[in-house]
Amino acid sequence: MKNTDFSLDIADKPLISCSETDLREKHAPSEAEQYMNEQQLIYFKEKLLCWRDQLFNESRSTLNLMKDDPGREIDILDQGALETHMALKLNTCSRYYKLTQKINDALERIKEGSYGYCEETGEPIGLKRLEARPIATLSLEAQEWHEQKERRLKMRR
Repeated sequence: MKNTDFSLDIADKPLISCSETDLREKHAPSEAEQYMNEQQLIYFKEKLLCWRDQLFNESRSTLNLMKDDPGREIDILDQGALETHMALKLNTCSRYYKLTQKINDALERIKEGSYGYCEETGEPIGLKRLEARPIATLSLEAQEWHEQKERRLKMRR
């Protein structure tokens, strides 16, 4: 895996501390305000940048741990356990990479002005859903419809 896969542009670094409390203190989105106003977009951009930064740091520490692995001089059982552990770490890094791509896509939608709206219906996704899953691209109803469709297709097989 190349370092550039997780590269961060300086302009895309979080401007504040990445704790949830700090983000909420800066601006807590409210249903009472206009949907996806400038303050909400800034809030979600910061939330996404913090999440991406956290994933990057965790992936980097995992890769550094693997580089520093002295485990070649241990007995065969310990080596097997170590290799299983490293395989799990690599799977986690792979999931982080895919998640980072989704975060980058969400940041691009913020730039384009389409963030927070369902890709299928154009309806608002909703603040509660975005708070829980800031990379969401579908409204709850559209997501449920897709999941039901997948279940029906699986039942036919």
